[in-house]
Amino acid sequence: MDVGITVGDDLDRLAASSGQFDFCELGVGEPTLVPGEIDRERLSDALAGRDLCVHLPYSQRLASYAPEINDAIVAYQRRLLEAAGDLGASKAVLHATSADRDDVAFREVAANQLRRVADAGRDAGVEVVVENVGHQHEGLQLSVLAEIAEETDTPICFDVGHAYMEGGNKAVQRFLRRHGDRISHLHCHDVRRRGDTHLPIGAGEVDYEIVETHLPEFDGTVALEVFTDDETLLLDSAERVAERLGTGF
Repeated sequence: MDVGITVGDDLDRLAASSGQFDFCELGVGEPTLVPGEIDRERLSDALAGRDLCVHLPYSQRLASYAPEINDAIVAYQRRLLEAAGDLGASKAVLHATSADRDDVAFREVAANQLRRVADAGRDAGVEVVVENVGHQHEGLQLSVLAEIAEETDTPICFDVGHAYMEGGNKAVQRFLRRHGDRISHLHCHDVRRRGDTHLPIGAGEVDYEIVETHLPEFDGTVALEVFTDDETLLLDSAERVAERLGTGF
């Protein structure tokens, strides 16, 4: 199991992050960090030997009602994935969003879009992992995400905090119990129901014993998505997660 850190779209933050992490997850896409325009030498220096994962654009929907727009979405993600693969990225996180998450008939469109983007990743040598964002207005619910990930044979980026915001610790437990074998990548942070998110592990209400119970020998990648640059807090969170998942950090 590798433990990494998310750094947004900031190469300076990437360079300043602790070298103890195995990889960094870098946000890419217009308008701030376009993969094809990234200075390779600067990126290599910032990574300092660590591996690279990327997060595809946060605000880009996966599926719309217009076929022409859906084609454009796939073309855009393909361009980013090809560039990310060229930079050596191993995984790319994709938000599971839709123009209408409550339209049951539309779910097949979302599934087809996911299949197309995942295939584009495979062509580029990058594993696309689809992330749960069901706590957001456009995010597909956990049950729907599991369904289309299974249908399209797409690995999952399970965001523990997002799942908690969607349905509490019960939702975290239910998803891990039923679909833990499909999870390739974890986003770990702590949250509180009142709306505080991306806190250091232990500062919120997520029961990480649930993660320990259902992923006792997790061999994927774990990205800390804690919104702080305080190295002490980040390393402490990494140690807490690694301990729960049965490995050292």
